[in-house]
Amino acid sequence: MDKNMSSKFENILITGASSGIGEALAVYYAENGAKNLFICGRNAERLERTSQLCRQHGASVYTKVLNVTDKSLVDEWVKECDNIAALQLVIANAGVATLEETTENVYNTFNTNIFGVLNTIHPALDIYKQRSDSGPRAIAILSSIAGYHGLAACPSYSASKVCVKAYGEALRAALIDSGIQVNVICPGFVKSRITDKNTCPMPFFMSAEKAAKIIACRLEKNVGLIAFPWPMRLATWFVSILPNCISNYIYAKLPHKV
Repeated sequence: MDKNMSSKFENILITGASSGIGEALAVYYAENGAKNLFICGRNAERLERTSQLCRQHGASVYTKVLNVTDKSLVDEWVKECDNIAALQLVIANAGVATLEETTENVYNTFNTNIFGVLNTIHPALDIYKQRSDSGPRAIAILSSIAGYHGLAACPSYSASKVCVKAYGEALRAALIDSGIQVNVICPGFVKSRITDKNTCPMPFFMSAEKAAKIIACRLEKNVGLIAFPWPMRLATWFVSILPNCISNYIYAKLPHKV
């Protein structure tokens, strides 16, 4: 999808849109013909900045400051958005890094990266299943290259991404005859507030804008598993199929995120 080509998705909801991939996706879709963008985040100032960037390209933008771990609030918000304009693409992007593996941080990681995803996609799925029109009905789940295997360098983060990757892949297969598109996104290292805190090496590091273009183009083609860059995908996949005694040894030697 080029900058001058319109997306098939006109009404799009994105969580975690105040920075990183979420912000870049919102701006990219605004540039490529989105009519209505529904974006949320936890920081009002950053969210408003994203909104202003999107409005410059003519999109109608509706913002909401919320935490995706609040199930009832997210459910209400998704339904409100659909009442304004029938949702065609819902991107469950919001996520957090664990940093220090304290009990509190571990629970926060799982609550945000797993239950935050579920809180976002299930209201949308309920809406999609009741809809009789022939327009696009898509769900996109942000996992990570770290979702190919549990990592000693970031146990909670990688485990949460393994979970949503597996769930999204299974959900795609379960809904294949329903006309509902489900895609799982597994980026490598992308410029964001999460990677800004990393002190470990980040091979094939890329901008959020480049990642957003890759994701949007593959969502347009309904690629089930959108994993990039390919060298990291190949390497992580290969290590994930090795015997545990070997893969665990390799992963244990990787630099820890601190």
